Amino acid sequence: MNILDKIIASKYKEVEERKSLVPVKLLESSVFFDGPVVSMKKYVTHPDKSGIIAEFKRKSPSKGVINSSASVEKVSIGYMQAGASALSILTDKEYFGGSNEDLKLARKYNFCPIIRKDFIVDEYQILEAKSIGADCILLIAAALEPAKLKSLAFIAKSLGMEILMEVHDGEELERSLCPDLDLVGVNNRNLKTFEVSVDTSFALADQIPGEFVMVSESGISDPRTMVELKKAGFDGFLIGENFMKSSRPEQAAYNFIKEFKKLSAQASELSKA
Repeated sequence: MNILDKIIASKYKEVEERKSLVPVKLLESSVFFDGPVVSMKKYVTHPDKSGIIAEFKRKSPSKGVINSSASVEKVSIGYMQAGASALSILTDKEYFGGSNEDLKLARKYNFCPIIRKDFIVDEYQILEAKSIGADCILLIAAALEPAKLKSLAFIAKSLGMEILMEVHDGEELERSLCPDLDLVGVNNRNLKTFEVSVDTSFALADQIPGEFVMVSESGISDPRTMVELKKAGFDGFLIGENFMKSSRPEQAAYNFIKEFKKLSAQASELSKA
């Protein structure tokens, strides 16, 4: 049993427990439930923004504790001031040290798209995402049968939310594409081995249909890599660990985005020459 299988198995149990504790009616009565959704797609592709979906995560199965003392309020506000396009907030507690409260706090202090980063396997989690203020959900192709993924995407779309589908290879991409998706993310980290290679994004770039916004996820630690990914057609870049491993993640994001903008401007000038 690899780590993804373990996480998914425990997630099904967790969802059943949550269903018994917090009924759907209670989720639907949340102040966020009928609130407007901020479009991840629009913010990520906006020409004045960086395209970075800056992630808040305290730990991960591959790295252990990354930053246990970071403040959601300070980091999320700092990310947006640094020029990030959107926020990704981990809500999985067991493996990533996150919580629904983290997302609620991020929502309280920021008007920007927020994706609930979790292992979604049930409709209940989508209702829950809406009730805590998320605008977008993550659906992982490796964790869901195609029919289940399409059904969950349809439910999210019916609530006005956007969907980022994550794939790791061409086979997952081919079997899981469906009209209700908004963004397609290529995870450069193999969830079974934890090996990271940005080449995964470059290899899949031409296989993703043009109607979806392309996002490269994991392993982006150099602004030059981001410039190359942009050339390959990617508009979104999910970056978490590279910022969170710093004692001041928001400052790390600011420095990274500043350098990216400088390199982008240079590349643009060269192309005109």
